[in-house]
Amino acid sequence: MEIVYPPVVGVAKTLFRVLDMKIQITGAEHIPARGGAVLASNHVSYLDFIFCGLGAQPAKRLVRFMAKKSVFTHKISGPLMRGMHHIPVDRKAGIAAFHEAETALKAGEVVGVFPEATISESFTVKALKSGAARLAQAASVPLIPMAVWGPHRLWTKGHPKDLTKRHVPVIISIGAPIEMAPDATADAVTVVLRKRLSELLNAAQAAYPEKPNGPDETWWLPAHLGGTAPRPEAVGDAAPAGA
Repeated sequence: MEIVYPPVVGVAKTLFRVLDMKIQITGAEHIPARGGAVLASNHVSYLDFIFCGLGAQPAKRLVRFMAKKSVFTHKISGPLMRGMHHIPVDRKAGIAAFHEAETALKAGEVVGVFPEATISESFTVKALKSGAARLAQAASVPLIPMAVWGPHRLWTKGHPKDLTKRHVPVIISIGAPIEMAPDATADAVTVVLRKRLSELLNAAQAAYPEKPNGPDETWWLPAHLGGTAPRPEAVGDAAPAGA
């Protein structure tokens, strides 16, 4: 029985309404109504898990996110994360988290993963870890790409948070599951995943209904779109050649 997760979702939705956030979800039909799936998203803000979870709401699914262990030991976030049955990741003992996520997937849960591992400061898709692909293959479940764009304007790495900012548009775009050949390696699938995430993110950025309002706001736009966010190679966000 879910005691913590539904009220948290309700509080989040209330906050979105208070702030008059203009949230657009596309592709929710790609999330299965039942059965396991790995939801793999880009990572631009500290709030991404909230919006990625919201993207699964039309399918009436609750997403179990993999997150670093320190979030679970924090006095405020810890009880919530544990109550929502998210999955702690101890980077010194990652195999335990992998097995917990695999078990959840085989039990029919949707598991959320941020394969970039850390926030992309360039607001492009970084090189990916292969864990999302390995999980989907191990549990024989769909691997579903997702892009989120907009929450970084509220709270992201290297910039002051502003959780009271109103009318911020957020685009949540969910792609079709990635087809995986039986003999495909996790690394090969990860290359495809990065391509799909980049396509979804580029489309979300192109469709975003707002532009920076003056030079003080150009920080939230990537350099290749004329913004002043650092270029990928300057902050270690660039993927290796051929990836």
